[in-house]
Amino acid sequence: MGETIMAQETFATASASTSTTRVVAAPAITPELRAWIINQAQANIGAPALIQAMKAAGWSEAVAMQALEDTLSGHLSEAASTGTATLASQAVPEPALQGQPARLDAGDRYVEVLLSITLPRVVVLGNVLSPEECDALIEAARPRMARSLTVATETGGEEINADRTSNGMFFQRSENELIQRIEARLAKIAHWPIENGEGVQVLHYSPGAEYKPHYDYFDPSQPGTPRILARGGQRVGTFVLYLNTPEQGGGTTFPEIGLNVAAQKGNAVFFSYPQPVPATRTLHGGAPVLAGEKWIATKWMREREFA
Repeated sequence: MGETIMAQETFATASASTSTTRVVAAPAITPELRAWIINQAQANIGAPALIQAMKAAGWSEAVAMQALEDTLSGHLSEAASTGTATLASQAVPEPALQGQPARLDAGDRYVEVLLSITLPRVVVLGNVLSPEECDALIEAARPRMARSLTVATETGGEEINADRTSNGMFFQRSENELIQRIEARLAKIAHWPIENGEGVQVLHYSPGAEYKPHYDYFDPSQPGTPRILARGGQRVGTFVLYLNTPEQGGGTTFPEIGLNVAAQKGNAVFFSYPQPVPATRTLHGGAPVLAGEKWIATKWMREREFA
């Protein structure tokens, strides 16, 4: 609460000299506003407090989030090119895409960068898993499959959700050599500690099965969220790995931006969300399987060590 009030006071001071920073439809990022955002981030004022201050000044949440994203990403790019200090803002998993590389070093193999979007932060990767690894994951998971559950944010437990019509199972972290190898690879790609990841989940979708659009972060307003966060903080990043290629359908959709990532065996889609707010635009879903079947593996990354 204290940092939100501080941010509101400093934002009011920074925006007092210009009215353009208060226009909701298409506000200009003035030099004063840009300096304010950077100074607040360097003072360890979190993004929720910054967004709240901008909303209190008349900005919509979506526009405030966009201004924050544009300013901080631009500043970080400048810092990287000049060698100056970077922001002390909350870190999230992030593939090293400076210089627009065509492929990334994943430790024991190289993966291809097929598509990259800034907001939402979405990266589509090729050759993340070999065909043999995909098949081995399916076979190891098959005997342990059961109706998929979702986190019950009302209680902090788990529940059956009509929006998710798949079967699934979880591997324990580092459960076997195959899981260890995959976890190390994903950690290398995302520059995120292995111990900050949940166990690999394998999901199977039959014809007609789907997972309707949803967010992967835990809703801060729900009463069961504090219990969930005690195990490792918020989710901040997601990998979806495709273990087979369905005959038709079954892609990963991002409806707010009209993106459909086709399910191609061995490929993956990664996306991150620095704050648990809809303005991150990470609403996504598993499109219905129209023919054949779909197998995927999901890896969620937390703020802190997941226990």
